[in-house]
Amino acid sequence: MDNIRLLLVDDETDFRAPLKKRLQKRGFAILEAGNGDECQAVMEDTPVDVVVLDVKMPGMSGIEVLEWIKDNHQKTEVILLTGHSSASDGVEGIKQGAFDYLTKPVEFDHLVQKIGQAVEKSRRDAEKQQEAAFKAKMEQQMISTERLASLGTLSTGIAHEIDNPLAIIKESAEYMRLLLGKAEHADMPRKSDFENAVGKIETAIERAKRITHQLLGFVRKPETFFAETDLKVLVAETVEFAVKEAENKGIQIVQDMAGVNGIIWSDPYEIRQVLFNLLTNAIAAIGSDGTITVSLKDTDSRTMLIVEDTGEGIPKENLEKIFEPFFTTKPPGMGTGLGLYVICGIIERLGGKIDIASRVGKGTRFQVTLPRSRETCGDMGDNKDICVDILNKIKGDPAK
Repeated sequence: MDNIRLLLVDDETDFRAPLKKRLQKRGFAILEAGNGDECQAVMEDTPVDVVVLDVKMPGMSGIEVLEWIKDNHQKTEVILLTGHSSASDGVEGIKQGAFDYLTKPVEFDHLVQKIGQAVEKSRRDAEKQQEAAFKAKMEQQMISTERLASLGTLSTGIAHEIDNPLAIIKESAEYMRLLLGKAEHADMPRKSDFENAVGKIETAIERAKRITHQLLGFVRKPETFFAETDLKVLVAETVEFAVKEAENKGIQIVQDMAGVNGIIWSDPYEIRQVLFNLLTNAIAAIGSDGTITVSLKDTDSRTMLIVEDTGEGIPKENLEKIFEPFFTTKPPGMGTGLGLYVICGIIERLGGKIDIASRVGKGTRFQVTLPRSRETCGDMGDNKDICVDILNKIKGDPAK
């Protein structure tokens, strides 16, 4: 009975005091309350395993206190104490969730036995919940693993099919740049606009090629090119790619980077992909007429890239699923469910972590934390997001 926390709730001090002493000799940790209000105050401050509760008390009745306990402290077991003439209250209490009831005067050994049984029931219930949670997690990981296996089979073909038209587009862009560089086009009207458009095409081609390579990330680990990266410049450039679509939908993109150095050692291409995907998701979440805020914040050795939107938000039941491959809430044909999965893999390779907070009807906040130097890459603490767990298993690297 050691370490069992027991709360005695009875308005009769002469009954509680001797019972408390005898129970303490059996090893119980005893708390006391003289009425329902005191019981609530004690339980709000200190968790207890079992409550021994008198049914007849001034103010709140024992049944009312029982209902409050079951609403607010579901894991706590309750044993009711009734008089011989009010056994029906005990039966009613069991219907309301009490473990059992005893009639006064209480036979001490019988009470101790009931307390032990109540604690054992609570422990069994906790074990069952843990087993159910573990089983659900393993089933979900098996589903994710099967999906990843399917993705691995398809990835090579997908990359090939995408790379072929990209090569044609790249060749055409190079030809246009060659034509623009010829002497006869030196005075061509709006030549700089055409050159700028060709530059954007070339940049987009390189980004698309890297996306196909990221898709193959768990099949063959892509190379990550670390270099000094100015996040403030990178954010401004990436926002420019998304701003036109946002403006067409009445969405404002706000940049908040004041007072931040923004220089880190990382892969600018991969960070750009992460930010662009987050911006695209934010625009889709808002739909029309809203605000996206992109901000940077520095800590001692890390920089946080934050994307907040005023969109529809993510239901709680979906928060743990959004980083899984193929999970999407978009209509068929509108989303692949790979965007956030790819993001998660990128951030892991960069030694960072991603956190999410969301409220339905209010919006969503993604926070990407990145190390500022190579020395701190990978030293990000315990990042137990399910996506990282799955990626490590697939890559066969349990040491991470």
